Amino acid sequence: MTDSTTNSLALYQPVSGDFAPAIREESVEQISRPSLSYWQDAWLRLKKNTRAIVSLVIILLLAVFTLIGPLVWRVDPALQDLNQVSQSPSLPKTATLTEPMSSWQGVRVKIDPGAPDAYPEDFSDRAGFRLADDDPTTQRVRLIWEPVEGVRGYNIYRNNRLPDGFNDLGLPLGSTFANEVSYEDRLSLEAREYYYAVVPTDGFDEYETFAQLKVTPTLTLTLEEALERDLISAADNLKPGDQVTLRFHPLGTDYLGRDMLARLMEGASVSLFIGIFAPLLFVLGGIIYGGIAGYIGGQLDVLLMRFADFVVALPFLLFMILFKIAFGIGPGESGILPMLIALILLGWPATARLVRGQVLQIREKGYIEAASLLGARNYYLIFRHIIPNTMGVILVTLTFSVPAAIFTEAFLSFIGMGVAPPTPSWGSMCNEGVKTMLSHPHELIFPAMFISVTVLAFNLLGDGLAEALDSKMRARE
Repeated sequence: MTDSTTNSLALYQPVSGDFAPAIREESVEQISRPSLSYWQDAWLRLKKNTRAIVSLVIILLLAVFTLIGPLVWRVDPALQDLNQVSQSPSLPKTATLTEPMSSWQGVRVKIDPGAPDAYPEDFSDRAGFRLADDDPTTQRVRLIWEPVEGVRGYNIYRNNRLPDGFNDLGLPLGSTFANEVSYEDRLSLEAREYYYAVVPTDGFDEYETFAQLKVTPTLTLTLEEALERDLISAADNLKPGDQVTLRFHPLGTDYLGRDMLARLMEGASVSLFIGIFAPLLFVLGGIIYGGIAGYIGGQLDVLLMRFADFVVALPFLLFMILFKIAFGIGPGESGILPMLIALILLGWPATARLVRGQVLQIREKGYIEAASLLGARNYYLIFRHIIPNTMGVILVTLTFSVPAAIFTEAFLSFIGMGVAPPTPSWGSMCNEGVKTMLSHPHELIFPAMFISVTVLAFNLLGDGLAEALDSKMRARE
């Protein structure tokens, strides 16, 4: 810079017009993310997971079904409705009042069977197989037929469907002599189609021909039975021939006529109690055990973890049997208490390992060291920093432990080691339903469906919680 330039700058005097105030924009857009806590952010990410939210809704509905359902559906789960045994789900049914059962002597003829000249080739044309009256009911079905020469007796069969042939006649009901040409069926009749068959015999073997009859009994109930079951009252002044509404069973009944809906509600209270109460206790025990091992460390950590490995190696089913013997619970008796004790004593190592691993990571963080240098005591570090930062793992572990416990209860009850009849649980109901699954599949389908839906809902919710509570997922977003 030359001397002339320096002199000109020194002689220059600024005036007010040389400087103007900066123009400030009146509207400035501010973009900032609202401050969210860890749990608020986790909840927002959980709501984006459709499967987890649907699973959460299903779990809440199961809670309503278990807790509020029995208050709405006031049906005794142990009450047996013998007029509706193994009934499929249906709308409300009505029955016709009838007179009390009267004895029937049947039809007898005088006939000398003698020795048959030839076996009848087509018995159906000569039998005249028919009903003794025009009013078959669920109390009795009376059948008669015409005698045939050369026949020494008859066998009677009943099938729930149209037989395919001689070898598919169904349930054998009984036999009669040659002079007895009638039969009265009282065996567990329902208001459905039956196919009766009568087969002639020579006293030893059956002829390969039969007569067939289709019968649909009417659902009936005596006046005395209706009064005993509180379906009517004496003040109604009903008489035989009048209609009476039977108890409504929306999900049908089991093999003893007990309401399936009421038993599913009571079974839910048993299954969910075991499936939630036991995990709460052994997860809590695992938190304390693993937290102590991870925070203290050293030789104590090694010793505690080796004991946890030893517990993992113990066979659960063997201890379940030993606990049943120790409590004096014999075959056919419910083993709810031994099951709870076995789950609690043998289920905590998995949680302890997870919590220990989390504590080992957290205690090395910088904010833990800073708080310790500032004089924070151990209980403050544990309850203020360590436990809150392990809650995500704890919640996910608990969510996965519940379906495992529910499935364990269902399996033990299914094989007769857990909840035993008449106390209902979903597992014991499946055990009972297997016996009739071919003829009445609803007795197995409903409890199995509840087990499957509950286990699936808790597993999907656990997956959603694991993603929502993962801090690394937040960093990726």
